Amino acid sequence: MAKKFLGKNFLLKSESAEVLYHQYAKELPIIDYHCHLSPQEIYENKTFRNLTEAWLGGDHYKWRVMRACGVDESLITGAAEDYDKFLAWASVMPKLIGNPLYHWTHLELQRFFDIRELLNEQTAPAIWEKANAKLQGEGFGARDLIMKSKVTVVCTTDDPADSLEYHFKIKELEGFTAKVLPSFRPDKFLEINRATFKPWLGKLEAATGKEIKSYGDLLAALEARIDFFHEAGGRVSDHALDTIEYRETTRREADAIFAKVLSKGKVTPLEEKKYKSYTMRFLGQAYAVRGWAMQLHIHALRNVNTAMFKQLGPDTGYDAINDGQVADALAGLLDGIQKAGTLPKTILYSLNANDYAVLASIMGSFQGGGVPGKIQLGTAWWFNDTKEGMIEQMKTLANLGVLSQFVGMLTDSRSFLSYPRHEYFRRILCDVLGDWVDRGEAPEDYELLGQIVTDICYGNAERYFAFPE
Repeated sequence: MAKKFLGKNFLLKSESAEVLYHQYAKELPIIDYHCHLSPQEIYENKTFRNLTEAWLGGDHYKWRVMRACGVDESLITGAAEDYDKFLAWASVMPKLIGNPLYHWTHLELQRFFDIRELLNEQTAPAIWEKANAKLQGEGFGARDLIMKSKVTVVCTTDDPADSLEYHFKIKELEGFTAKVLPSFRPDKFLEINRATFKPWLGKLEAATGKEIKSYGDLLAALEARIDFFHEAGGRVSDHALDTIEYRETTRREADAIFAKVLSKGKVTPLEEKKYKSYTMRFLGQAYAVRGWAMQLHIHALRNVNTAMFKQLGPDTGYDAINDGQVADALAGLLDGIQKAGTLPKTILYSLNANDYAVLASIMGSFQGGGVPGKIQLGTAWWFNDTKEGMIEQMKTLANLGVLSQFVGMLTDSRSFLSYPRHEYFRRILCDVLGDWVDRGEAPEDYELLGQIVTDICYGNAERYFAFPE
């Protein structure tokens, strides 16, 4: 007999999985240690005029599949009415069986709006009315949605030159118990051959109140901003290393390369690699001495459709998976930071699932220092954030590392309605462990397995990041 769609035991194929999910995972709070939510919107408790604004605005996951189903761009990112955009999304939904968006969409309707009808063209008008009535009522602002989801920590993604004004304001709010902490995202200053580099230096000068005339000035400014983020509660950095090409570099070389950028505006590809290598070594040390975790996001191929990039800009659904080499450069980077002093806690993500075993084997060579799971294989990211992608990541970690030390799931999202993805992850985790029990590959010891589930879903992240009280 077929199971009910999205029923109580959704994704749980065994009694063991059911026990692990319902008794251990289901009610745990959430630590969302990497996302792209707006701290200003959190502070202001932003409300949403309708479901389109809350659900479709900025969600390039949805935009990609709408295009694949032939929806006109005017109904995706264009000037069409919000209701018409919602109807377009509803028309696409029945075609998405097999895509995680089919599950996520219906989970979000159930968990936030208590809507259990399947979304399609016929049900869309009633769902629109019911969801909008709730969104426009009490308890559906941005902070309310965070609290409803039992989120204890939100780590936003922030430029080093940011004032962090809203992070400090959020701390003063009464009745809002979630911590909203900044993450240090210094990608712009690494890209020295881009036109954005010098304008960004100007912003950094304004933030620090000091001129940046040399590479030493830059490093001092960055360290000052790291301390500022630390004061605001930040304990995490984040780097989009779409490609890693590590080169051993001296400080003298880095000084000269930076001077050349300031005078001529461009450097050679080799000089750029050397600059990035030395600077990442410096940053790794700065993070390590402050007890931060460094996140490295690897192998995204961005803005592959030039015409649409010019029309819509970045983060609009025109990125892909890269397939470049990673092993030598990543090992060199981690080794370089280690040789310079101390390697920070580090989380390795790749957009290419073919890299999982490589990352897991390299990270095993840098564990230690008395820190459980010091180097992490990050959760299945972006295009891998699927049922099979999560299972592959978990099994690779179990095979080549220690699954029980995993810090678990994050949303990596711009939507306040994305938190049911944690439920999705937790159900899949419990099903993997339950399957091992049924196969006789793990003991039917629910105290042992339940502790592993609790740790992966919450406890490990709480201990690993050591966010301030």
